[in-house]
Amino acid sequence: MRAFKYIVVGFIFGFGMWKLEAISTFRIIEMFHFESFHMYGIIMSGVVVGLIITRLFKTGKIKTIQGIEKKFNDKDHTWPRYIIGGIIFGMGWALTGVCSGMMFVLMGAGYTVFVVFVGAAMAGTFAYGYLRKWLPH
Repeated sequence: MRAFKYIVVGFIFGFGMWKLEAISTFRIIEMFHFESFHMYGIIMSGVVVGLIITRLFKTGKIKTIQGIEKKFNDKDHTWPRYIIGGIIFGMGWALTGVCSGMMFVLMGAGYTVFVVFVGAAMAGTFAYGYLRKWLPH
């Protein structure tokens, strides 16, 4: 029952992304060809909301559900790791034609072929977890 709230939020997020057409391959192609502002608007809205919520947490104006003040660790400024991570993410996005979060939305919409993509993403995540101690951080 504790996971129910996360399932509800995930359902609402997935339904919203489906209605916004963020799972549409045509919208993604339009974005990468700079033919439409649609996807950039969705992404920028998410960034702005994330910035506002992070700022509210950092200033102590909102707390976690348990009432605990959330502390954020400062990021190290080793920018190559973010560039490399972004390239890997972008390559996966280009190869599959879908952002990683939308794979679950597409599965929920009935596109069962995305079981393969989710499986590959999970395998990559577990491989990273296993190899993490030998990777530079």
